[in-house]
Amino acid sequence: MAKEVFNRHENKYLMNRDSYEKLQEKLLYYMDIDEYNKTNEMYTICNLYYDTKDDHLIRTSLSKPKYKEKLRIRAYGVPKEDEEVYLEIKKKVYGLVNKRRTTIKLEEAYDFATTGIKPERKEYMNKQVMNELEYMFKVYDLEPKLYLAYDRKAFFSKINRDLRITFDTNIRTRRYDLALESGDYGESLLEENQWLMEVKAEKSIPIWLSRLLSENKIYKISFSKYGAEYKKMLLSNQPQKGETKICLKQYSILPQLRPLYL
Repeated sequence: MAKEVFNRHENKYLMNRDSYEKLQEKLLYYMDIDEYNKTNEMYTICNLYYDTKDDHLIRTSLSKPKYKEKLRIRAYGVPKEDEEVYLEIKKKVYGLVNKRRTTIKLEEAYDFATTGIKPERKEYMNKQVMNELEYMFKVYDLEPKLYLAYDRKAFFSKINRDLRITFDTNIRTRRYDLALESGDYGESLLEENQWLMEVKAEKSIPIWLSRLLSENKIYKISFSKYGAEYKKMLLSNQPQKGETKICLKQYSILPQLRPLYL
């Protein structure tokens, strides 16, 4: 049975292909390749994010509060409506990420999100997570807002399986045709050959990894895929001369690099 509850710290790093290739080669001394990557160089993750009509969840997230949350449907590859996917709540509280998810069929997830009424209980569903999702659907009037997919390569520590590193590339998004079964396509979010690395650990990262990042001049950034797409959308929708303008200084698309002091 796949893991359904995660509590961890997540650090993110942006790099080019050359840095990615050099780093992943060195990681193999300490880490194993994810099962999904043993048959394919990359595997694809497709997400459908839900938010309120006025984008309350992502706007709150971008204001960097102590507590924030997101809700999404996640599939590995392009699913059919009768296939199982994950319905997930992702929260961040004082820097600690808590992700809770349940297995659910795609058509059940759509109905649940639309009506707020839980589907008939199935053995593959997580009862507690379903109750939490029901509560969230009552609190917020949610609707599908963003399709977001990417190709991933992942590694697990040989010593501590709670340490996981993922590399995501070819991040694509769309705000139309919002159905996972409609296919995997969209506009590129980042420049070509850019890679987003995420280090996911329940505790602090090991010394060998800190040293490896420092030696390769790879620095931690603040970055959210959904947040970056939202900021990009706002900038592309800037009003023409004579129309009302909004302040977008706080929504700079490019992440600010800052050293990770070791």
